[in-house]
Amino acid sequence: MIAGSPKHDVFQAIADPTRRKLLRLLVEEEMPVTVISGHFPISRTAVSKHLRILSEAGLVTERKIGRERRYRLEPEPLLELKRWLSYYEQFWENKMAALKLFVEAEESEHRRTIK
Repeated sequence: MIAGSPKHDVFQAIADPTRRKLLRLLVEEEMPVTVISGHFPISRTAVSKHLRILSEAGLVTERKIGRERRYRLEPEPLLELKRWLSYYEQFWENKMAALKLFVEAEESEHRRTIK
């Protein structure tokens, strides 16, 4: 691994549903791990491990205030995911357009049959 590169990439980080929920939770405000843990049916240690993976991917930053560590969302790395998904969006659009044409043709045929 290249020095300075993240241990986890954005795709690995968001692959887990718990981590996706963590990101949604941190959209609104910075929170300490004790508050974050209250939103999950898992241990505080498990939440901390998920936060560490998000941090290693650059999606979450932490700062220490007294004895408390506060976490907040860093959305910039999500741009990589957005760019990747936008490439594949064209395939969905093509499929949806083809489906629309098919449905319209079927409806048209159905109307002609009824008359």
